[in-house]
Amino acid sequence: MKLLTISLLALSLSGIGAHAQTDTDAVKINLGTADKFALLGGSGITNVSAHTFIIGDVGSSPTPTVKGIKPSQVKGQLFLKSSPVTAAAQRGLTTAYNQAAGASCGTVLTGVNLGGKNLIPGVYCFATAAQLTGTLKLDAQGDSNAQWIFQVGTALTTAPNSKVVVNLSGKGGRGCNVYWQVGSSATVGKGSIFVGKIIALTSVTLNGGTLRGKALARNGAISVSAQETVDGPQCVKTGAADGDDMASSQN
Repeated sequence: MKLLTISLLALSLSGIGAHAQTDTDAVKINLGTADKFALLGGSGITNVSAHTFIIGDVGSSPTPTVKGIKPSQVKGQLFLKSSPVTAAAQRGLTTAYNQAAGASCGTVLTGVNLGGKNLIPGVYCFATAAQLTGTLKLDAQGDSNAQWIFQVGTALTTAPNSKVVVNLSGKGGRGCNVYWQVGSSATVGKGSIFVGKIIALTSVTLNGGTLRGKALARNGAISVSAQETVDGPQCVKTGAADGDDMASSQN
C-alpha cells in the first residue's frame, strides 16, 4: 500500500510539471523594443546612488523624467527626454504584459512563499501577493529554451538578501526566459540577487542589490533606493536557442 501511495504521488507531481511545461511552451512573450531596456518607467525613474550601474537602455514614457542617473552609469542609451523610442518600448511592454497575464495557469501558488522552492519550467500563479524569503531555485531540466512565467495578482515582494538561482544549461541564467507579471507593484529587498524580467502594471522599487534582468513599469515609476547593479541588456538568440544569453544593444 505504501509503495502504491508513493507511486501515485510521483505520478501526480510529474503531471503538474508536464502541464506547466505545456502551458509555457505555448506562450510566446514578445517585449518588442522594450527588450532593449534594463529600466523602463511610465511616470519616471529615480536613483539615489552614484554607484548604481545599469547594462541596457534606460528611459521612461509618457513621463520622461530620469533623476540621479548619469550617462557614465549606463552601458546603453540613456533617454532624458520624450522620445518615440521610449513610447514604442511602452507599447511593447503592454503587449508583453497582456501575453504573460493571459497565459494559462499551470500551478497555483497563492499563499505560498517562494523561498526554498525548486520549480521546473511552467506558469505559476498567485491570486493576490507573492513573497520570496530566502532562495528560489529554477531548474531548466536541461532545456536551454526553458521558460517560467509568474503571474502575481497584486504585489511582488522579496525579503532582504533573497535570491533567485536559475539552473539553465549550467550557465546560471540572466533571466531571458523568466517573466514576473505583477498586477500592481514589485519591491526587491536590499541585498537581493533577483533574476528575471519584472513586468509591473504600476511600479518597481529596487532597494540595493543585483537584478539580473529588467525592471519595466507600465504606469508608475522605477525607484532605486540604494546602490544597484542591473544586468539587463537585450536578449539575443545564440544558435538554436535564446536561453539566457544576452548582449547589450549599446557598446
